[in-house]
Amino acid sequence: MLDEYLESKVVVDLVSPYVCLGKLTRYDEHYLELKNADFHDLRDTDTTRELYVAESVATGIKRNRKRVLIRRTEVVAISKIEDVVDE
Repeated sequence: MLDEYLESKVVVDLVSPYVCLGKLTRYDEHYLELKNADFHDLRDTDTTRELYVAESVATGIKRNRKRVLIRRTEVVAISKIEDVVDE
């Protein structure tokens, strides 16, 4: 199922208070690899996860990592950026 997300900009919601936005470039049974990613700790801001993601979609991904590996066991959801709605 993840093949349709490859080479797309995605939002990865994690179990922890983190969210990651970036381009999904590879995955295996243990990790997702995102490049040009924004790995954001939601404890650093007063905004909600949904608002942060919506603002990032509107203004662009604020890259703070060239490459990040995310353990798949930590993932709650993954969506293409184009599937994020703010209504």
